Amino acid sequence: MHDAAPLAVFAVLVFGIVVLPGMDMAFVAASALLGGRPAGFAAVAGIVAAGGVHVAAGALGLGLLLAHAPRAFNALLIAGALYLAWLGLGLLRSRSALLAIGPAAPRSAWQTFGRAALTCLLNPKAYVFTVAVFPPFLRVAPEALAGRAVALGAIVTLTQALVYGAVALGATGPRDWLAHSAPRQRAAARGVGALFVVMAGWTVWQGWRV
Repeated sequence: MHDAAPLAVFAVLVFGIVVLPGMDMAFVAASALLGGRPAGFAAVAGIVAAGGVHVAAGALGLGLLLAHAPRAFNALLIAGALYLAWLGLGLLRSRSALLAIGPAAPRSAWQTFGRAALTCLLNPKAYVFTVAVFPPFLRVAPEALAGRAVALGAIVTLTQALVYGAVALGATGPRDWLAHSAPRQRAAARGVGALFVVMAGWTVWQGWRV
């Protein structure tokens, strides 16, 4: 029972981070808007999978290494921002209607999963979070470290699934309005593309302030 209090504090911290709008939330909303609930949930799955990597990185000290290697951190920061900007520019340049009508094909779902995972993995803020938050909660006896890391990982996974799952569900309403209008679809895709570009610039600006 003595482990309940620190885990509850960790859960509150994780919820506070996940619920704030950012790269991951923008990707989930865009995927659900453009591809419906299957694409939205595929994006959620990709981000949750990448979240597991972040937990492992925190437990193994990779986040701490990045914090003390400014060049490595800045390279990760720029890579993540460039990737998001690349996705956004692709949507801005598109002249076709990008909204999928009907169930997403398995290949499309896997592509969305992969892009979501990569977007999350290239988000430097996640590694900063592991450096800032994980260490105090990993101060346990060596024999209890694995169990504590699993517990922290479960909290992160559940929080991401609930928050981003709700975003995927809520973002599909506008899709019904867009479904039968190619001009609206193109406008929505370009709006999302602009959002991605802005988020990329915001990520770089915020990252350099850390």
